[in-house]
Amino acid sequence: MKVIDSIVTQAAGIAAVRHDIHAHPELCFEEVRTADVVAQKLTEWGIPMHRGMGTTGVVGIIKNGNSNRAIGLRADMDALPMQEFNTFEHASQHPGKMHACGHDGHTAMLLAAAQHFAKNRNFDGTVYLIFQPAEEGGGGARDDQGRPV
Repeated sequence: MKVIDSIVTQAAGIAAVRHDIHAHPELCFEEVRTADVVAQKLTEWGIPMHRGMGTTGVVGIIKNGNSNRAIGLRADMDALPMQEFNTFEHASQHPGKMHACGHDGHTAMLLAAAQHFAKNRNFDGTVYLIFQPAEEGGGGARDDQGRPV
């Protein structure tokens, strides 16, 4: 397996983001804080974005070169309505809400990819970074009125 050094060197920072998101879970269409964290990181790395997609979604866009080729990378952001009983430092701070589904990890992994592509533009085309709300029972990429976006 090839290890990408630029991602390894940023692993602690990405893990800290995952712990923060894990500690602050938000249910479908409530991912306001999570979207703010994502948007702050994308802005920090110079990645243009669109917010409010599907109510609370974020889509970052990294372009390089002249190709019309594109790829979309997606991560879910929402948590589940369940109580967390873990006792680690980054356990949920919101009773009845938990990232039992791993979406905190999904979001952190896509942020790691975003940071890598922003710094290493060795591709020709566009990378769409799709941070999707409401995957857990909310219709995924549909807005809060049930309309596809």
